[in-house]
Amino acid sequence: MRIYLFLLLLAAAVTFLVTPAVRLLARRAGAMTAVRERDVHDAVTPRLGGLAMLAGVVAAMLIASNVPFLEGLFHDSRQPWAILSAAALVCLLGAADDRWDLDWMTKLAGQVLAALLLAWQGVSLVTLPINGMTVLSGRAALILTVLVVVVSMNAVNFVDGLDGLAAGVMAIGGSAFFYYAYMLTRDTSASDYSSLAALLTAVMIGACLGFLPHNLTRARIFMGDSGSMLLGLLLAASTIAVTGQVDPVTLSGADFFGQFLPILLPIGVMVIPILDFGLAVVRRIGSGKSPFHADKAHLHHRLLGLGHSKRTAVLIMYTWTIVICAGLLLPLMAPRHVVGIFWAIGMLLAVLLTFDPLRWRPGRHRKDSDARSA
Repeated sequence: MRIYLFLLLLAAAVTFLVTPAVRLLARRAGAMTAVRERDVHDAVTPRLGGLAMLAGVVAAMLIASNVPFLEGLFHDSRQPWAILSAAALVCLLGAADDRWDLDWMTKLAGQVLAALLLAWQGVSLVTLPINGMTVLSGRAALILTVLVVVVSMNAVNFVDGLDGLAAGVMAIGGSAFFYYAYMLTRDTSASDYSSLAALLTAVMIGACLGFLPHNLTRARIFMGDSGSMLLGLLLAASTIAVTGQVDPVTLSGADFFGQFLPILLPIGVMVIPILDFGLAVVRRIGSGKSPFHADKAHLHHRLLGLGHSKRTAVLIMYTWTIVICAGLLLPLMAPRHVVGIFWAIGMLLAVLLTFDPLRWRPGRHRKDSDARSA
């Protein structure tokens, strides 16, 4: 665990220190986010934050490849290097979009290419942990791998609309996924705790935490497509790595929930981005537009429309992510009645936060007190 935490902190430190230089590069290169009618920010802001996050990820992965505890992951398989190559590809693709606003077909082609690179190097969903184990055909595995990677990248991209939102959601969800991947490794091996999935989520969390101080309220830089696609790819690769790590013998004797957790947890981590992505695709196709056509009806726009402030909207989406991810992990650690109580209280709190915006508006209590005294 200490090695993973060290790499997390290393990725965070490198990302944090490199971000100001990337911000300057974005200004000089003209990679700036203008204030458009659909946007919620009110100032022209540099993009390209994903380049700093990539620097943190690469630094941590290179150090990991030379740590005795983890070097076997790099020497015995090409998967870590394939993931790094695909991450660099989508980050540079996103950086090009941050600078020149590429059309959606070009971005989609690049995303599919990155997914094919992963599959070619063995990072592929060849099995699903359902009913012991479901083995996929070569074609089905390839199609499902590309679909998971592309949807994951676009889902994170769609939810990246408020300061600190995407990085915070991915850090929270990634923490839950890291814990599951690490515990799964401990359960399947008595001596070797090295895990590609745990490593990827640790460095992803670090990159998010290192970037967040620059990206919170009144953000000085946005992660842009370079960051959102990078995070989406890393989480997708972690998910694929976990499904390949699951022992079918162990699962065949597990309870119903345990068999589906390797699938449910990644969905829980991405529940906010995937929900936003799915609603946007249905909404846009239903109106006769491209699914990549930008609009002002994302979940964060709807929260603002309910009367929430930007900061409160971000905290609400953090809350939903925490409740869902913790609720999915809790059955592994607590009895069913405790799980039921947590879900009831957590969902009630999340719903109250979401649909009672006036209660949580800053200054409301002060204004009410002034009104009563008058």
